[in-house]
Amino acid sequence: MEQKERFSKVGPQGAVLAADAATWVAVLDNTTGLMWSLQATKVDNWKDAEAAAKKVKAAGFCDWRLPTVEELFALAERTRHDPAIDEGFFPDTASDWFWSSTPWSGSPSGCAWGVFFYGGGACWGGRDYSGFVRAVRVGQS
Repeated sequence: MEQKERFSKVGPQGAVLAADAATWVAVLDNTTGLMWSLQATKVDNWKDAEAAAKKVKAAGFCDWRLPTVEELFALAERTRHDPAIDEGFFPDTASDWFWSSTPWSGSPSGCAWGVFFYGGGACWGGRDYSGFVRAVRVGQS
């Protein structure tokens, strides 16, 4: 039985591309069915992260959002670092903080969860910190 690759490259019109495609705008996670924007945007704070994710228009879709911490953490590759992500599908990913939509439940309440792609760990941080956004949407598997 042939095993399906975890990720597929997605073109500007939303079609899944050949594995050796040289350009793509999004990545489909064939395990979760989530589609990830290829482009990551630097933002000044968590509020800007939410707004930036909603503004994404890629692969023919405009229903992008900020991922939950669980969704984002699933992209982290603990067998890699600097960055801790599959660079074959997510090239040029900053080894930096990426915001999630998940608020931190502890005090102070002005915090939210994110993933630090230098080592691939998840942690909470103050919502006024700068970071990156990688938008997600429900795709298809």
